[in-house]
Amino acid sequence: MKFMLIVKATKDTEAGTPPDPKLLEAIGKLAQEMGEAGVKLDTAGLAPSSQGVRVRLSGGKLTASNGPFANASDLVGGYAIVDVQSKAEAVEWSKRFWKVHADVLGPSYEGESEIRQVFGFES
Repeated sequence: MKFMLIVKATKDTEAGTPPDPKLLEAIGKLAQEMGEAGVKLDTAGLAPSSQGVRVRLSGGKLTASNGPFANASDLVGGYAIVDVQSKAEAVEWSKRFWKVHADVLGPSYEGESEIRQVFGFES
């Protein structure tokens, strides 16, 4: 079963503030563990929405709007796509991701992710 672990953006990610190097190192180790466990298909952080564009279809017309976009907590800041045995296993990997944050940045750090099953065409 494939799941996308969607990491919500924060004020810092939307400001383009680089992550703490210790955090990047810890996330890199977790990504390596995910790879060794055979569950990681892809992981990445995303540029701030100020560098993005939204394309919209409404009333038969297409429009494109440049960022930034409001409500950082409603935006995606990064993601991982995993191939696991169950939703519960996807939740465990997401919890490990946030545990890394708490371990490096302290227990007062706050973050959120959403986990959604991926459906699509198999190649």
